[in-house]
Amino acid sequence: MPDDIVPALPTSPFDAIRHTDGQGDYWTARELGTLLGYRTNYRNFTAVIERAKIACGKSGNVVSDHIAETRNMIEVGKGAMREVDDYRLTRYACYLIAQNADPSKEIVALAQTYFASMTREQEELQALINSVGGDPLAEVAQRIMRRQELTEAHKRLLARAREAGVITAEQYARFMNWGYKGLYAGETVADIHARKQIPARAEISDWMGAVESMANVLRARLARRMMEQQGTSTVRGANAIHYQAGQQIREWYALLGETPEEMPTPARSYQQLVKDEAARIAREEEDARGLWAQLPAPDDTL
Repeated sequence: MPDDIVPALPTSPFDAIRHTDGQGDYWTARELGTLLGYRTNYRNFTAVIERAKIACGKSGNVVSDHIAETRNMIEVGKGAMREVDDYRLTRYACYLIAQNADPSKEIVALAQTYFASMTREQEELQALINSVGGDPLAEVAQRIMRRQELTEAHKRLLARAREAGVITAEQYARFMNWGYKGLYAGETVADIHARKQIPARAEISDWMGAVESMANVLRARLARRMMEQQGTSTVRGANAIHYQAGQQIREWYALLGETPEEMPTPARSYQQLVKDEAARIAREEEDARGLWAQLPAPDDTL
C-alpha cells in the first residue's frame, strides 16, 4: 500500500453515529437508542436516560452539560420528516446510558466497552494538563514518567501489530508513520524530525514535553485496544487503525486548544533531562548530608 494513500478506516457502529462540532464529539439519543435496540419503544429508552441523569448528578457533574434537551428531525416513513424531542449526549453521557441499559443486549455490552475506554482516556489527559500547568518541576517529573509509559505502550502495541503481520523493518516504519500521520495532521517521522530540528537518528519521543508524550501514549494504547476489539489480522488493517487512533487523540487535543504539532520542542532531550534530574537529586542528598554534619554531637547525659 503506497504511503500517500490513506487506508480505509474501520469503524465501530458508535463511530458511525458520532457527530462533531465546535464543542466536540456528541451523539443523539434517538440514534443511540435505535442502535442499542430501543427502536420500537423510545419511551423505554427515555427511562434509561433518566437513570443516567441521576448517575451523572451524583458524580458531581452538571447534568445539562452532558445530557442536553434538543429537537431533531427524523424520518417517519416514505421520505416524510417529523421534528421530535431528542437529547444531545456527550461521550460520558453515553457511557452512563450504556451502564443503565438492558445488559442482556449484546450491543449494550459493546457500548459499555467502547464508551468506557474513550472516557478514561479523556479523563487521564485532562488530569495531566491540570497537573503540569505552570509548574516546571511537575513538567519534569511527568515528562520522565510519560516517556517511560510510552516505551511500554509501544512495546505492547508492536506486539499486537506483529500478530497482524507487521514483521519487517519496512512494515514497522510504515505502521509507525500511519500513527504519527493521524496524530500530527499528516506528518511522517521524517517531517516531525525536520519540524523539531532534531538529529535524524534521534528518537522523536526523546524530544516531547509531558503533554505531547501523553498524546503518544494514548495513541498507542487506543490503537492496541482497537486492534484487539476489531480482531485485526492484516497489515493494512493495523495501519488503518493506527491512523484512526492518532486522529482520535488529535481531535481531543484540538478541542483543548493545542494540537500535538503546535506544542514546543523541549530544549533538552529525555536523556539530558534524566541526567540533570539525577544530578539535582545527588546535590540535594549531598546538601542534606552536609547539614547533618554541621549539627552538634548528641548529648547522652540525662
